[in-house]
Amino acid sequence: MATAAQFGKSDSLSLKLWRGERMCLLGMDVANPDPSFVGFAIEVQSPKAAGFAPLRNRLAFAYPAGTTLSGNREYPTTEAPLQTFRWIHFPYDPQPGRYAYRVTMMHMDASEQLRAGDTITCAIILCDETAPGFVDIGFTRNFASSQAFADKFPDAAGRKLILPPPNQGLTWIKTDAPAGVYDWLGGKANDLLWGLLGEAADDPAITLDVMAYDLNEPDFLKALLVVAQRRFNGRSALRVLIDDSGGHKHADSCETDAAKQLAAAGAQVQRHHFDGLQHNKVIIARKSGAPYRAIGGSTNFSFRGLYIQANNLLAFDAPEVITLFGDMFELAFAGPHTLEQNALSKAWQAVSLASGATARICFSPHPNNTDLSLSPLAGAIQQASSSVLYAIAFLNQDLHGPTRTALDALMGKPVFSYGIANRRSGLRLTKPDGSVGLVDFEYLSAHAPEPFSAEWSGGAGITIHHKFVVVDFNLPTAKVFAGSSNLSMSGEEGNGDHLIQISDQRVATSYAIEALRMFDHLNFRTKMKASAPSSDPHSVGVITLKKPPAEGQPAWFAPFYVAASQKERDRMLFSR
Repeated sequence: MATAAQFGKSDSLSLKLWRGERMCLLGMDVANPDPSFVGFAIEVQSPKAAGFAPLRNRLAFAYPAGTTLSGNREYPTTEAPLQTFRWIHFPYDPQPGRYAYRVTMMHMDASEQLRAGDTITCAIILCDETAPGFVDIGFTRNFASSQAFADKFPDAAGRKLILPPPNQGLTWIKTDAPAGVYDWLGGKANDLLWGLLGEAADDPAITLDVMAYDLNEPDFLKALLVVAQRRFNGRSALRVLIDDSGGHKHADSCETDAAKQLAAAGAQVQRHHFDGLQHNKVIIARKSGAPYRAIGGSTNFSFRGLYIQANNLLAFDAPEVITLFGDMFELAFAGPHTLEQNALSKAWQAVSLASGATARICFSPHPNNTDLSLSPLAGAIQQASSSVLYAIAFLNQDLHGPTRTALDALMGKPVFSYGIANRRSGLRLTKPDGSVGLVDFEYLSAHAPEPFSAEWSGGAGITIHHKFVVVDFNLPTAKVFAGSSNLSMSGEEGNGDHLIQISDQRVATSYAIEALRMFDHLNFRTKMKASAPSSDPHSVGVITLKKPPAEGQPAWFAPFYVAASQKERDRMLFSR
């Protein structure tokens, strides 16, 4: 079985590889670097590759005069080293297998010539299944607003064909959009979803129970319509519970249209919203009546949920977990108040697996009893001894609840933490220096410092829709809290939701790397904005790599060696 991490050391250089979902986090550390050290060259040997190939950088030490900068990853890190102590590698064509990484310290002499220093090679198995027999984790790519998206889909006009206007999703013609854009944006989360729906369409023994909040993806509806027409034990092979709160209840909403089409095809369809929202995004699959697979998480079955927002999807294979979701569905399908009155929603439901992993699930709503679900989460945050990483879409809605209180208290503790949360004016971001700032999504749309390209905003609406917290991912006691819950008091009191606690380092590491991916993606924007000349903050600058400093001046790496600083904790946490 593949491990969560691999470690290697050579002379003054150390390297740790952390397995992610179709990505790998590299954590580097250097003992007592001298001023000539200008960064890391990273080379990778992918499965079946004959040799190593360098990862590439968008930045260089200088750019030829008069050159039009493309912003592409044009510069091999052997010539333009990475000036950071960690890096997430996204294989261009991800495939399961052994990935070997060769990391080399690069130095620059007085004549500005590069030379290689200490080198280390380490390998890790990047299997495509997170925890076989238990759960597979998938993340959406969430890179519509990114340099990578601008590189791959440069046609600005084509971007207008990706997202439908309001209430037109179910009739939207996806083939008019740029070729391959939905597969690219959807990531592994979409692969897991479409994989299950494809199996259900092909196998008449599979039945589905579905719980949807947003539902406007036409291919998703088409897949359900195929199952709806089948019979199993005298009833439709498909049962669906669709939210009817707010705009979802309107006669012209996609949710109302989908419900009508599914009922006409033979499905059993229910519409309600508990005391607040039917906020679950769940599919329970059974084969010949036996538990087969259950899908949960934050991913709505909609264009924004599947293709624009940062979301996570958990696909469970463990029969004990699938049965719990099935029991929850039966109660929820019976009516808006049946679940909250049942013992299933009044306690955490625990599952222990032979692998040593454990899962605890808490189903809401919990009227007047939010401590049931949120106190264990707050307690885990308060007891963290190493790190807390989080991405919570609507943290701003919960000013005084257990989650918000515990996370705010982290600012005064010697525990490493990064966090992302949507705010009305942008994203609240805990930055590497420990300060808190807001990420301005619009900045790079109009102001892209060289060599970076202008970006698409990804349309109106939030882009970070995750709701997860990872505690001590690098320790055997690692745990992650995830699901559909907004982790707020109001949501837990009134919404139909699920909150899952998983104690398994492979799963926790996957979420930790996703948190870093989101953080780095957004923190990049604050750096780009800071690059503008102070005399004209709305103009653009030029970003280059830093050369060795003049005598008496700090090197690029100096902030990472300031004792007890956030950057020092960053350097040490991921490399050891």
